Amino acid sequence: MGGPSKIKSVESAVLLAQAVVCSLLLVIAGCSGKAESTRAAETQQFSNSPKAEQQAKSNVPRLPRGDALKAKQKAAEAGRYLFAFFYKADDEKNQAMWQVVEGTVKKASDRADAVAVDISDPSAKSVVDEYGLDRAPMPLALAIAPNGAITGGFPTEFQEKVLLDAFASPCMAKCMKSLHDGKLVFLCVQNDTTKLNDEAMRGVSEFKSDARFGQATEIVKMNPGDSAEASFLAGLKIEKDTKNAVTVFLAPPGSPIAMYEGATSKDELVATLLKAGSGCGPGGCGPGGCGPRK
Repeated sequence: MGGPSKIKSVESAVLLAQAVVCSLLLVIAGCSGKAESTRAAETQQFSNSPKAEQQAKSNVPRLPRGDALKAKQKAAEAGRYLFAFFYKADDEKNQAMWQVVEGTVKKASDRADAVAVDISDPSAKSVVDEYGLDRAPMPLALAIAPNGAITGGFPTEFQEKVLLDAFASPCMAKCMKSLHDGKLVFLCVQNDTTKLNDEAMRGVSEFKSDARFGQATEIVKMNPGDSAEASFLAGLKIEKDTKNAVTVFLAPPGSPIAMYEGATSKDELVATLLKAGSGCGPGGCGPGGCGPRK
């Protein structure tokens, strides 16, 4: 059997995962200038009429003030998603967005919970610091998988559909969590019917066994015949009845470096990583390079 066969056009392989991660980075970086300016204009207009503001607030049910950390832990223990809704002001706009979250959770009551969190509440400081919410436009809804991976970030205004689309398959959530933690990921797509399984794992296993990369590398195995992974598989453009094992190489924040069908070799994987310029390589992994984020 020849050397590894790299599949072309990998840029679209994990488009969904990459889009989620990148959009989340934009949210936390506070790059949504349009959203901020719109919110400022709305605030200014409303503040011009204190009497009207007071009357409006009196007609709006007060938003709950939940504990994000407890809700996240409870959801994780139950294997459920958590839609965490963060806000600053208890006004009509935030109440409307909270109702969207509540409506979404009602439709997904078998697999999701919700919590509303006032980021000005002192008890929310740890989660505000963890996600950098002091710099994010409000309101903000985060979809958090049972393993802690953030599978979607939705600032300012959103609809039920985008929240419902934030549910990720189990393997996709595993990949995203590892990428969020700053790790390299090998997604190994194979099962009892695929060929070249051992050959596909050989290079991956040797790569992870290398002291330079081991702690900063995660291996995720996915059965292409698993119906729960159908959407993720389709996004990767891999056939569910693929004849040969397929290996997808991912690097933070969520970019596919390469995809291989059949055998892999450690040397080629290292060369691919260095060529990608991810900052990982001899002397680059571990402290100061890629690796688990503190």
